[in-house]
Amino acid sequence: MRLENSFDVPASKQRAWELLMDVPRIVPCMPGAELRETVDENHWKADMSVKLGPIALAFDTDVTRDAVDEAAGSVTLNAKAREKRGRGGAQAAIQSSLTEIDAANTRIDIVTDMTLSGAVAQYGRGIVQDVSGQMVNRFADCIKSQLQAETPEEAQAAVAEHQAKPVKGLSMGIGAMWRSFLRIFGIGRDKT
Repeated sequence: MRLENSFDVPASKQRAWELLMDVPRIVPCMPGAELRETVDENHWKADMSVKLGPIALAFDTDVTRDAVDEAAGSVTLNAKAREKRGRGGAQAAIQSSLTEIDAANTRIDIVTDMTLSGAVAQYGRGIVQDVSGQMVNRFADCIKSQLQAETPEEAQAAVAEHQAKPVKGLSMGIGAMWRSFLRIFGIGRDKT
């Protein structure tokens, strides 16, 4: 499954690039994620928690930085997640690209190619897309907060707000199902 998300950040392309390359600073911005170990400059281990209604999933995740093109402002991370109780997993290639809007603003485009397996795969594509979109919005808010921080302490406080909180999928799932329902009947579509 291919997921595409974009958001703008209030920072120069260089400043956004420096944050994007600092994986230990951005992992905690993903809802439910907690960095567990830095293996080396291109490999990390993280825990990820997701709660979808009565189902709580916890993942061991290996993150690898595979491709870096600073001139193009592009980096690819690969994540391999295994549900801790053997109920499935996910693999994802996440390509992030930076585009300068102006000297003080940058667009971040994220393209994720994801494969789900086991119990995790039982959720429909539409729900996964909507939930992931909401997760990216929360991730973007955390990144923006870090870039707006004027001191390292403010940046840490921004991350602490978002850090290691499991994703509450019930409310996200209900919202996602509602949006899927509306899409089926063409409600809310752009009429242009």
